[in-house]
Amino acid sequence: MTEIGTGNGTTIGVGTRVFATAPVRGAWRRLDTPDDVLALMDDTAEGVVACVADAGATFLAPIFDELTAVVCLSGTPLSHIGIVSREYQVPCVMSAVLDAEPKNGDTVEIDCSGVDGVIRLVAE
Repeated sequence: MTEIGTGNGTTIGVGTRVFATAPVRGAWRRLDTPDDVLALMDDTAEGVVACVADAGATFLAPIFDELTAVVCLSGTPLSHIGIVSREYQVPCVMSAVLDAEPKNGDTVEIDCSGVDGVIRLVAE
């Protein structure tokens, strides 16, 4: 996990942070099914910011410890994803509302250092 400073990038979403932590950057990856996780396991999940729709998405379990961060489009910090992210100390934003969803591979910043969790698209 790479900690970075804030200020670079365009805010594209906000949600509830699970715990306070320094901002991190990684490559956006939408994961909708267990098959998406299996495909990622063939390579690596290191450096990936996973986006999932379901707060009960248990299919992330095999790669959770490799993820840079998680963005969940539903749930609360007490949902499965929130609890596991806290245990693994993986920055996580729950109930994220995105103005625009990045494309797979886009660099994003997940900032959980403030009151809310903020998702920024980083220009490269």
